[in-house]
Amino acid sequence: MKKALDAVDRRLIAALAEDGQSGSGELAESLGVTAPTIRARMRNLINQGLLRVAGLVDPFQVKGLSIALVGIKLMSQMQLDQKLEEISRLPDVNWVAVVTGRYDILVEVVVSEDIADLYNFLDKALSSVGGIASSESFVVMKARRKWIPLPKGACTWFTE
Repeated sequence: MKKALDAVDRRLIAALAEDGQSGSGELAESLGVTAPTIRARMRNLINQGLLRVAGLVDPFQVKGLSIALVGIKLMSQMQLDQKLEEISRLPDVNWVAVVTGRYDILVEVVVSEDIADLYNFLDKALSSVGGIASSESFVVMKARRKWIPLPKGACTWFTE
């Protein structure tokens, strides 16, 4: 069930989206509340799973990263929730969603620039899920306003 955000929460999240390094004092002043209110609200939003503060990178400005979208058609739509959960746990998956249209599930993966890593994701990781009738992958060549968290294993892709 979706949770409703009040006006202060929405303004706080919008301010953090603009500058995630803003301090609670600065945020409090711009939002017209106290710094303890900002800290409490952030803590509550994080504890409720509604907010995550993270370091993000522009993958088109960082050498060594590639993004691909993978459209997946399942053998049975009765497994949507189960497959969504299984795919979300795969390495290199940034996000996964059940969608309308010709695919059942759409996945964004972040891999190294080496095309072999995308192949390994499709051939090994994704095929381990089972129940997939077909998939189609799209390598993202350029994008705007795209910021991503680095996948867990990304630090091994970069060389000195």
